[in-house]
Amino acid sequence: QVQLVESGGGSVQAGGSLTLSCAASGRAYSPYCMGWFRQAPGKQREGVASIRFDGTARYADSVKGRFTVSKDNAKNTLYLQMNSLKPDDTAMYYCAYSPGGGLCHTTSAVLYWGQGTQVTVSS
Repeated sequence: QVQLVESGGGSVQAGGSLTLSCAASGRAYSPYCMGWFRQAPGKQREGVASIRFDGTARYADSVKGRFTVSKDNAKNTLYLQMNSLKPDDTAMYYCAYSPGGGLCHTTSAVLYWGQGTQVTVSS
């Protein structure tokens, strides 16, 4: 079992920045992938950014150039730096963990989920 706890969500005006954190605990898989997903009301959960154990990252087209995913292996923590936020970025953001060497940018690839943290961007 892997436990994931997100933090760092909140409300911000368009153009602002937020940094999300996800602390992982429990069983450690190797290799693995961790990622961020988001779900807005009435919409499907979508992959935002993911990063493999070797540092390979992937971003959704809608966030490329604005969001940066990173991890601190010593702290078992995943981050999502979000800049130039837009109202369309408003959603519940979820941390995800997937054992294995592939990328985890689809919900079908994810084995463990966090509870989510709300991000609200006002215009």
